[in-house]
Amino acid sequence: MKIGVPKEIKDNENRVAMTPTGVTALVGQGHQVFVQKDAGLGSSFTNEDYQAAGAHLLATADEVFGEADMILKVKDPMPEEFGRIREGQLVFTYLHLAASRELTEALLKSGCIGIAYETIQMPNRSLPLLTPMSEIAGRMSVQIGAQYLEKRNGGRGVLLGGVSGVPSANVVIVGAGVSGTQAAKVALGMGAFVTILDKNIDRLRYLDDILEGRFETVASDPVSVARSVSFADLLIGAVLVPGAKAPRLVTEEMVKNMKEGSVIVDISIDQGGCVETIAPTSHSNPTYVKHGVIHYGVTNMPGAVPRTSTYALTNVTLPYVMELAAKGYPQAIENNEPLRLGVNVERGKLVHPEVAAVFPDLV
Repeated sequence: MKIGVPKEIKDNENRVAMTPTGVTALVGQGHQVFVQKDAGLGSSFTNEDYQAAGAHLLATADEVFGEADMILKVKDPMPEEFGRIREGQLVFTYLHLAASRELTEALLKSGCIGIAYETIQMPNRSLPLLTPMSEIAGRMSVQIGAQYLEKRNGGRGVLLGGVSGVPSANVVIVGAGVSGTQAAKVALGMGAFVTILDKNIDRLRYLDDILEGRFETVASDPVSVARSVSFADLLIGAVLVPGAKAPRLVTEEMVKNMKEGSVIVDISIDQGGCVETIAPTSHSNPTYVKHGVIHYGVTNMPGAVPRTSTYALTNVTLPYVMELAAKGYPQAIENNEPLRLGVNVERGKLVHPEVAAVFPDLV
């Protein structure tokens, strides 16, 4: 199979969809890999690294899309890429279609087969291709929140861990999944007092067993969310419903009741965000203030640590890429239920049930 790896064009997106090591594995199986020139520089992979791995370097994205049977990306296609996608072409990347009608319509119009990393799901409901980026975003969310709590960045001037005789900051995490758990670990490690909310009591019980430090777990409902949000110095949104839009659990009224100079980092922004006042931002312009609260809604947080992120992503995507390349579509998904759940659009049809529920008129 001919596999294309274009350079990512989202704002400050320095990840690349495949490491040179991954290219070596694909070429070793007889496939051709076309990499756009300089695609890996943001992750510290040179053009020479890809050539040594057996890739063909192409000068432009148009050439890569034109050659490839399957396109590998990190982030969802941008508007300037829509016209490059053709009928029957496999597009394997994070899609997050529930958050973008424009992208959904473009992929349907193209007639491509869009397979989303984030909806590939194992029988135990884990999301193997989303998990590493959730881990990174969860850990980053606390680092970022701590920075914006500094007075020079417009925050309350609060140190997460406090000092002797001065209380620690209150970190409130809505959602106890992978990203929420990683956020809790880092916040606790920095000495903050952490409150974790989730509707899954078994998950909260598990966190009570594994986490150490000053924290509490709270069953999530509108009253408990409102109470917890009101005393948060740092609020982290970490809610995920695979394939679907994130539920807006934190209302604008709750945000109005937050302390002046407090910070919101909404990790679930890729799926629309779980905070009513959140809007997508970029690494170039990451925050805005509403109701006196700093909002951070960067949609590609792991792009800030591309070396780590690219390795972590290739580790989990490569087996699926190898299977798609070796068997082709649809044979690859015939006996692979997790991979089949990744299919969001197929030759003009919207086939993922959660996405279809968001855009019923497109079905």
